[in-house]
Amino acid sequence: MSDQTNEKGMDRRSFLRSTAAVGAGLAMAPRVFAQAGGAKPDDINVALLGAGSQGQILMDAARTIPGVRFKAVCDIWEEYNLKRVSRTLARYGHQNNTYVDYKEMLDKEKGKIDAVIVATPDFWHAEHAIACMEAGLDVYCEKEMSNELAKAKQMVEAQKRTGKLLQIGHQRRSNPRYIHCYDKLIKQANILGRMTTINGQWNRGAQPPLGYPEKMVIPADVLGKHGFESMEQFRNWRWYRKLGGGPIVDLGSHQIDIYSWFLDATPRSVIASGGTDYYDAKTHEWYDTVMAIYEFETKAGVVRGFYQVLTTNSSQGYFETFMGDQGTLQISESASRGSVYREATAPEWDKWVKLGFVKEPKKEEAKPEGEAVLDVRETLAPPAYEIPITMDGKPYHQPHLENFFNAMRGKEKLNCPAEIGYETAVMVLKVNEAVEAGRRLEFGKDEFHV
Repeated sequence: MSDQTNEKGMDRRSFLRSTAAVGAGLAMAPRVFAQAGGAKPDDINVALLGAGSQGQILMDAARTIPGVRFKAVCDIWEEYNLKRVSRTLARYGHQNNTYVDYKEMLDKEKGKIDAVIVATPDFWHAEHAIACMEAGLDVYCEKEMSNELAKAKQMVEAQKRTGKLLQIGHQRRSNPRYIHCYDKLIKQANILGRMTTINGQWNRGAQPPLGYPEKMVIPADVLGKHGFESMEQFRNWRWYRKLGGGPIVDLGSHQIDIYSWFLDATPRSVIASGGTDYYDAKTHEWYDTVMAIYEFETKAGVVRGFYQVLTTNSSQGYFETFMGDQGTLQISESASRGSVYREATAPEWDKWVKLGFVKEPKKEEAKPEGEAVLDVRETLAPPAYEIPITMDGKPYHQPHLENFFNAMRGKEKLNCPAEIGYETAVMVLKVNEAVEAGRRLEFGKDEFHV
């Protein structure tokens, strides 16, 4: 879907969220959940499928949400991930059953759970999410939907076929700071003016391969059954082509998703450069450095979006910058970064300060009288208006999980349903193709639709 609105004037994001909910038969309808002794009517019983590092982050973010109870955990690393996460949940009052085989979990927990959080490696997402939906369960699936676009498409088709909820883990779409920037600064105030350029990055320092306790090795037959050739590959799956999509998918996907969200548009082309420039290609099959440029066609005109992901240097961390002829928005999931800068030629922003859209900049000390201008071409740095919204101390993923559970209860619509997650998968997976092709690639007119 392009940046166009539907015939009722609803913008693309709202339209997709609305139709996803209606298509799943969940237009604020009451739900019936699996119950146990003493449970409240809207309590939700959950299983965690994939208890590695990301699964543990999601578990920590979800276990404190009122009314959410973990009843099962599944992971193939029984002696490490599975037992550790199960014990942690039990310590916080979530009595749970453990499984190595997800099919056994779905069979034995039938009628006892309502939803599954899928946090397995990317190449397993489609099979796991589809099986869970076909078992009658709503699914929160970590991004990327899949490392293969065909499988991501199958996930969208399964959601439509089963009518179950499928939330994709682009958690910034539920972050109150990002929602404030989209709803208030961009849509309502148009505070940036005519948007022209986007810059974004995720710079991460060089890291050694992940290891593992020698006494807790997964048996070779279990590894092979689940698509891994060794413990080294199991622990570092993100770097292998048949298992993950590399850093542009692992890291860049979160931010490139924001490009299309804030523009209400999908790109028309992408050109990219990248390579395995630092690590050994035997252990790092995907590019360790990627730089990409998108072209977006919006109602106001063309917007060019640059993005880079580095895995050898952490300078300036990660953020997204949206630039227009009246201002600049720089935002990051990290709470330490987030400001709006007014161009000197833009109208005063007093109105937006009074409405609480932005905070007034701190007063700068006056420069000494007679201080020389070093260069006639010098442009003074614009004042920084702070974004007045915070996460209130919540973990980054918690609002997105809250949105998912509230959608299950019929109280909200999904912020990132399958259709939107698929659009992002199309945008991001195309970058790896562009690097390999060594030329500009166009996006087909219907490439973002299923």
